[in-house]
Amino acid sequence: MLFFCLSRLPLSFAWFLQSHRANCKSTKMAELMENEVVRAFSTYAVIVVVKMLLMGPLTSYNRFARGSFSNEEDVARKSSEEKKQLLKTHPDVERVRRCHHNDLENIIPFVIVGLLYALTGPELSVALLHFRIFAGARIFHTIAYIGALPQPSRALSWVVGMLVTFSMAYRVLNTVLFL
Repeated sequence: MLFFCLSRLPLSFAWFLQSHRANCKSTKMAELMENEVVRAFSTYAVIVVVKMLLMGPLTSYNRFARGSFSNEEDVARKSSEEKKQLLKTHPDVERVRRCHHNDLENIIPFVIVGLLYALTGPELSVALLHFRIFAGARIFHTIAYIGALPQPSRALSWVVGMLVTFSMAYRVLNTVLFL
């Protein structure tokens, strides 16, 4: 009976119903974003992702500042002699690239595991501790890497970040283990 009634509705009202269904999905998302742990996770995830994204422009800056390019097309308008000088690696550029690569290896797992962790319903204070320690460790790791601080500063910040991710993973597995 309902299908029969809906098929006779004007086209604009049918569009309204479809729109309403789409809005129901966004309402569920809005309800999820009211969860304080999910909001905290979103905040710290965005902080570390933006930090990671800034490594690309930092690499470009170092390439131009040091005259160190890796691709032939980057120096296409230069003479053969200049190309030989510019197509080289530079320690500062490579340091930033390695730091960026390390971010990719650590921040992406944090975002995935952290989201699952936030959905397990942990205490806000414990979740904030995890998120803040990870963000602080990654920021310090970047400072230690780019600034060439003596070891074990960089290694310790890496270990702290990994321990946080493993702690959250343990909570996820402990909560939802389904074997």
